Amino acid sequence: MTIGILALQGAFAEHGYILDKLGVDHFEIRQKKDLERSFDGLILPGGESTVMGKLLDELGMFESIRKKIQAGMPVFGTCAGLILLAKEVEEEPSWLATMSIRVKRNAYGRQLGSFYTQQEFKGVGIIPMSFIRAPYIENVYDDTEILAQVDGKIVAARQKNQLVTAFHPEVTDNLEVHRYFLDIIE
Repeated sequence: MTIGILALQGAFAEHGYILDKLGVDHFEIRQKKDLERSFDGLILPGGESTVMGKLLDELGMFESIRKKIQAGMPVFGTCAGLILLAKEVEEEPSWLATMSIRVKRNAYGRQLGSFYTQQEFKGVGIIPMSFIRAPYIENVYDDTEILAQVDGKIVAARQKNQLVTAFHPEVTDNLEVHRYFLDIIE
């Protein structure tokens, strides 16, 4: 199994470290030709969604990524990656628009509003959750399933081959959310 990690900006290296711990091959996607490699799943990391979206557009990568997701390639979006996948983003145009969710961007405020908690993740158990200028999901629709909530706010969801978290599992020592994603691939 090989995972491609979008490495234009944000917390891509941290996802690589987690995949190393799990013994999973991975590579960084930095340009359009990287998408031509064979891989089984895609991670869209946290970072700055507007910057990532503009870079994807400038590098001509949007359509290739969208087609792979629509064809069933498993994708895991954390924080900014969640925003990139959302069909609806409050006060902002949508980017890839492949997942039936409505997102409130920077819902938890500025960097100083970042926080850590532990909550239930459906099918996994209680896990650590680190929120850094995080969004949350205001609404899910179609066949999107809610996987985790914090204080009544949706912070993790799945729709078929797409998994998203508003928090950053890659900055904790817990491997369970990444294992959950690998199970989607298998």
